This record gives sequence, C-alpha cells and structure tokens, in this order.
Amino acid sequence: MSVSFSGWEVTYDVSPRSVELGESQEPKDKGVYTMYHGTNIASARLIIASGFKQSSGGMLGKGVYVSRNQKKAQRYPLQCLPANRVVLEVRVRVGRVKRIDKDNHPMQYTWNAGGYDTAWVPPKCGMQAVPSGMEEDCVFDPKRVEVKAIALAPSTTVQTELQQLLAKSPKRPTQGSGDGGVCSLCKRKTLQGHTHTKQQCWGCGQNICVLMTKHVCPASA
Repeated sequence: MSVSFSGWEVTYDVSPRSVELGESQEPKDKGVYTMYHGTNIASARLIIASGFKQSSGGMLGKGVYVSRNQKKAQRYPLQCLPANRVVLEVRVRVGRVKRIDKDNHPMQYTWNAGGYDTAWVPPKCGMQAVPSGMEEDCVFDPKRVEVKAIALAPSTTVQTELQQLLAKSPKRPTQGSGDGGVCSLCKRKTLQGHTHTKQQCWGCGQNICVLMTKHVCPASA
C-alpha cells in the first residue's frame, strides 16, 4: 500500500519571541522576557547607541535594573523630573535566576558570584528596600538586555527622535543567549555554531527545515 505524503503541522510550546510575564510569575531559567527600564533622555540616547552599562551598585548590587511592571520603570530615575524621563521596552535573557525576597538575604549582593545571571525580587515580598512593593530584576551582564522599543517618552518629539535612533542602531549579538541568527525557512532562532537541518521535500522538491511548523506538499495535496 502506498502512502501519499502531504506535509505536516506542529505547535511549539516555547515561542522564540520574548514573553509577557505577569508580575507574580517567577521567571524561569533561560527564559526571554519583555521588561522595562526607566532612564533620562540623554541616557536613553547613549543606551540605544552603545548598549546598557552595568550600574556601580544598588539594592541588588551591580547590574542593569529592569522590571516587568512599566509603572515601576516610570518612577526612575528617582531624582529626575517627569519631563526628562523615558521608559525603554527591553528584551531580557534572564539566564539563571535567583529569587531575593527578604531584607538582608544572604545572597542579596553576591548572587552573581553564586552562579546566577539575574536576581528577581517578587512583588509585595515585604522588603523595606522596595517600598513600592513592585517587581524588580537585576541582570548582571548588560549584554543580556536589548532595547526593543520606546515604551514612554515625555513628548512626541522625543519619542520620534529615539525611535529613529533605535531604527538606525546596529543590532548587537546578545552574549550568553546562544543566538546565531534566524533560519530563513522556519524563522526560528538558531544557536551559534549550529544550523538547522534542511532538505528537499521528496514530494515537491521544495527546500524545507525540520523545525518548520507547517509544510503542505503541493505535489500530493
């Protein structure tokens, strides 16, 4: 008995895009999440042009401070007037995550030395260092944080300027992400040093990738 091949369709549980995660949901190791970073106009220009820089210190030590709560990001910089504040939407590869949920936590400042890439403070955990009670993250390696959009700007003029800068800025590889690019066939991300397996469909001869979510063979459809 002959069997006609007409293709396939699959659904992946993990999206290659960054994920919107609720404040109280704990970020999973190696996850990619949408977060926000509050800064001033001048610093926003520098970040878009050259990437993030590690802070000299803070509640969780050195790193880039971000939050999944945009309202949290809108409060920063604390000593900055609202007319000079900008909120950047960022894509964060959290790597290995350490939960810090109490004051004087034994790893509050040493989590990176313990092998973690990101420290996560859950919302309403009672830490006096976080009087707002809003979720917060600190990413040790700035290269894990990439600007994706301008979430908030004090004026349309500033919004347009920063969007234009972002559009012109070079796309920098994210260290530790394993990104090698995007497969031209399945449109999913590839790992550095590894390419997706590609072959010709034995029915129609079309080039296909084994990770494509769907392929309909016109020769047998």
